[in-house]
Amino acid sequence: MLKYILFSALFSSTLIYASEEDQENIKQVPKTTPILELGISTNPSTINILPGTGELGEFLLKSTDKTPLRIGGVWIADGDVVLTGGAKDQGRWSGNNLAVIGLDLDIEKLGLWKKGSIGVAFLQFNGMNSNEQAGSVQGFDSMTGLPPFNRTELYEIWIRQKFLDDKIAIRVGKTIPTYDFNNILNPVPVQDKTLVIPSVSGLLYTPIFINPVNIGVLPGYYNSAYGVTMNIAPVKNYYLSLGAYDGNLAKGVQTGLTGPHFNGHYFYIAETGVSWLAGEESKPGNIAIGGWAQTGKLSIPHVVDQQGAQGVYLFGSQRAWLRHPKVDDSGISVFWQLGYNHAKTLPMNKFVGFGLTAFALTRPQDSFGLGTAWSSLNQRLFTRKSELMIQAYYQAHLFHTTYLEPVLTYIPTPGGGNHLPQTLAGTVQMITLF
Repeated sequence: MLKYILFSALFSSTLIYASEEDQENIKQVPKTTPILELGISTNPSTINILPGTGELGEFLLKSTDKTPLRIGGVWIADGDVVLTGGAKDQGRWSGNNLAVIGLDLDIEKLGLWKKGSIGVAFLQFNGMNSNEQAGSVQGFDSMTGLPPFNRTELYEIWIRQKFLDDKIAIRVGKTIPTYDFNNILNPVPVQDKTLVIPSVSGLLYTPIFINPVNIGVLPGYYNSAYGVTMNIAPVKNYYLSLGAYDGNLAKGVQTGLTGPHFNGHYFYIAETGVSWLAGEESKPGNIAIGGWAQTGKLSIPHVVDQQGAQGVYLFGSQRAWLRHPKVDDSGISVFWQLGYNHAKTLPMNKFVGFGLTAFALTRPQDSFGLGTAWSSLNQRLFTRKSELMIQAYYQAHLFHTTYLEPVLTYIPTPGGGNHLPQTLAGTVQMITLF
């Protein structure tokens, strides 16, 4: 049953994406603050999503910022071990390997029309069911979701157009909605580039990337979905995002491996948020709220059926302390998350999360952090009422764009079995951008 429940909206903790605006911001940061020195993780934008650093295109095609085609990617490998507890009949060791390569074609640079682009991304994943081995329902390792655990996908294919002086952007095609919605890791946008939070956290667990109350309905890694996304940003500190997608993930369909479906199962979502600069040191922060609706018949076979489901979520982050105000980005940031749905068929109905991250307090390009995630579990599927998870990590820069991250996760109440004992799991992950 757990394999059915761990829906593949789970996605990798270290898929690196930089927006066009983020890349321009990076160029303006003082040389004392290198591009990747302060922690790496998902880095989405309301405008565009570009994987990796683009160095692959520079190597293969001698591409530059002025050429229309950009090619980049990321390679991630990790190993997990259940040190104590867990589902002992599932094994103790597991490993996962992920590669994503993306191509982005700037139509304006081709001279065809202004403000348009086309994106294509390919995904290769080979892994194991690490979360089931630990008895984790929320997901302590976000790299693994539902089987098949060996998959080759056309991960994204979309066309995007910007309007009204870039205040509105529309993307149509196969996309990853978790880049645009419910993404606590989205860097806080500010005008002072020395204050940008490059990534709110480098945590590995799934709740940092998708609120657990959305698991099973919101498409994401590695199950992207066809649909349309509209991002509206009339001013720099406010945005509104709207989306409509193929909703067959709620039926257990592996949407990342299939084409679009038009059968009454659709997923609709809206989110709005604001950002600010607080105090004399202008510490950046933000808050966002979203709501979603899933249509069609949802079911736990032989247990319960329902027509559609709805949910809400809330999240925010704040730079709590700056070691060198207006000089560099070293310091501490905090984040928090809330979520609720009334669904009878989804694995989790309530969620509370909190965490903090320290940037450049040890070595200039290292970061470390701590996070907690608590979810109430659907009693039709699990014997435990809730699952608590605590995770700590240290992200160490090795060389160029390669990082090594050891992680320790404690789950006192794993929900993936019949009152499993408390679980302690270790993970080591390697990340390379190109």
